Amino acid sequence: MKQAITAAKMQRSKPAYWLAGALMSALAGSAQAELEFSGKIDLEARVFTEDASRNNQEDTNASVLIEPQWVWFSEDQQHLLQFKPMLRIDQNDDERTHGDIREAYWIYTQDNWEVRSGLRKEFWGVTEFQHLVDVINQTDLVENISGEEKLGQPMINLSIAMDSGIWDFYLLPGFRERTFASTDGRPSLPLNISDDAQYESSAKQLHTDLAIRWSQSYDWLDLTLSAFHGTNREPLLQASLENGTPVLVPYYEQMTQVGATAQAIWLDWLFKLEMIHRDSKSESFAALHTGFEYTLYGIMDTDTDLGLIVEYGWDERGKDASSTMQNDLFGGLRFALNDEEGTEILAGLGRDMDYDGHIFSIEASRRLNNWWKLSGEARIIDASDSRDPMHSLRNDDYLQVTISRYF
Repeated sequence: MKQAITAAKMQRSKPAYWLAGALMSALAGSAQAELEFSGKIDLEARVFTEDASRNNQEDTNASVLIEPQWVWFSEDQQHLLQFKPMLRIDQNDDERTHGDIREAYWIYTQDNWEVRSGLRKEFWGVTEFQHLVDVINQTDLVENISGEEKLGQPMINLSIAMDSGIWDFYLLPGFRERTFASTDGRPSLPLNISDDAQYESSAKQLHTDLAIRWSQSYDWLDLTLSAFHGTNREPLLQASLENGTPVLVPYYEQMTQVGATAQAIWLDWLFKLEMIHRDSKSESFAALHTGFEYTLYGIMDTDTDLGLIVEYGWDERGKDASSTMQNDLFGGLRFALNDEEGTEILAGLGRDMDYDGHIFSIEASRRLNNWWKLSGEARIIDASDSRDPMHSLRNDDYLQVTISRYF
């Protein structure tokens, strides 16, 4: 079997494994309490419909994901411990064959406040096709190019509920580098990513970041304001040579970001907005992503609901943006059959208004019974302009089927 976790990967994951060890010790110390155990095993198969860009890449790929979970509650329900590791074994990509601690945290609850400490995931976004404001967790790009998969972030989070809203304060000790597929895997960038990442901060991975977030819900409106200062989760990729071989070296800047989100409900309409302003040593810019979803309930006298989604992404940097959504329009359809099997389908089409590129995606899932679930996914990328950030993935259209066994 291919080497699952290299020394470099272990080095990048040190904060995760330190926290995991501490929480496992706490679980062991609570052996007299009853633990809830669950999890899943995924069998995944991908077929790429276009010829590969490189001779070393395959047109098919298979992988296995194992993801157990342990949860412990104290008798008074004031303490919670959760531990969720994962292991993926991939047929072709050494980088995608990896293990990780997804979550390993402790929560202590009082009447109007909570402390959450450990390795956690914290989602801040509201829009469908891009999450500008979501800045706490690092993207696990080797898992899926959608950017939806995240690495757990070491944190101490104090959450206080007041009449003025919910206030969350974050102390984020330790940083986790973004994961990338190797050039043997698909989809992937045209060059290998160096394991020797560079940092603006002299503390490198040990830099402590800070964040604050306010949220408030009204009858028809949800609002949030947030601020973050620390290591940018999105690295600059700088071309270099390692032993005479061209590589891309990730460079992580320090940055400050302020953001806001809004969701408004009116009849069958849901309006969404995310916007940010970000400052770093290399640039300062604003960006927004906004749109709406209109739901048709019980279409054609059935139990099926149909959501019509339209969104637009704008970035002040225009064609100089590192984002792939600097001037992009999106349309989508969301089907919820509301059947016993929980069948759902989400299809979306995005158009880059600057480069005339397109990306189509569809995701579907259906439970087979209480233990088995079948999921499918397809992504088709049309990016013929060499200046388009998606150009390197133009030959990596794929179809994916996943069967999951829950326990």
